[in-house]
Amino acid sequence: MNLTTAVDNGVNVEALLGARQALTDAPQAAQFKWRASCSWVKGTHSQSSVQSFFGLGTEQNHKTEFRYDADHPEIFAAEDHGSAPVEFVLVGLASCLTAGIASVAQNRKIQLRSVKATVEAGMDLQGILGIDADVRNGFSGVNVVFEIDADATREEIAALVAQSQKRSAVFDIVTNPTNVTVTVK
Repeated sequence: MNLTTAVDNGVNVEALLGARQALTDAPQAAQFKWRASCSWVKGTHSQSSVQSFFGLGTEQNHKTEFRYDADHPEIFAAEDHGSAPVEFVLVGLASCLTAGIASVAQNRKIQLRSVKATVEAGMDLQGILGIDADVRNGFSGVNVVFEIDADATREEIAALVAQSQKRSAVFDIVTNPTNVTVTVK
């Protein structure tokens, strides 16, 4: 007798697969525009918000407006009212990969007990401070380390992470060039 326990990682795979099919049938609905707005407060402190986005052919809204404070640490002669902007990039990468792991695990009927991502990025400040024009302003590299406890083999867990990486929007944004246009009104 084979007893199986239902897997519940909190991801509605049926809805995701239904959305995938609907967008396959109507590819124009798959065109989304994500938005954030940011206002300067004082010094290097700013406040950003996320409320609306465009998707499924129309304007959409989150259930609530999300607000984020960004600033630089005190060691940069700032007031440290929020995470550094580069830290938001790390949060986005960790969050996207972790969500992907939960979704893939649910679809593959793997029960997760815990998932922890630690993301670290090196940066030489000589670039952004204008000390050395040959030093890149951004990260010199990013390392993501996962600690995953699941009802799965080490190989199955590695496959979860690999599939999450393959489908992660933020991983793609960080690892591939993206055209960015800046306009002043």
